Amino acid sequence: MNEKIILRAGEIVSQNTGERTYCELALIDLDGYPTVSTITASKADGINWLTFCTGLGSDKNNRIIKCNRASVCFNSNDYNITLVGTIDIITDQDVKKEMWYGGLLNHFTGPQDPNYCVLRFKTERYNLLVEWREAKGEL
Repeated sequence: MNEKIILRAGEIVSQNTGERTYCELALIDLDGYPTVSTITASKADGINWLTFCTGLGSDKNNRIIKCNRASVCFNSNDYNITLVGTIDIITDQDVKKEMWYGGLLNHFTGPQDPNYCVLRFKTERYNLLVEWREAKGEL
């Protein structure tokens, strides 16, 4: 049963990545409090991992450097997909190029922009409510 819910949640996450899609990213701020930001997930592998794009000097990066624990939530009237895990800052040029999408041109000159970086979230546990079925567990 959980496998079907996990598979469907992964499909929903994949449908909600890229331009004009949004999810919520929760990080611990520099004072130890949780903070939530609306952000676009650039790519995903089901619920296993997701990537986000941001600037190296952003508040998000400063929070991640201090504490790399994070949570991601995708929700609508039909589902609530909450993922908990860790997030890392990636500056590798090949990864930056792979995760690039057109909407980033509003913020960066291109995937080679030295201020542009990728945040890679890796799920450790999940709480899924999909099509009125619930699954909780660890990956």
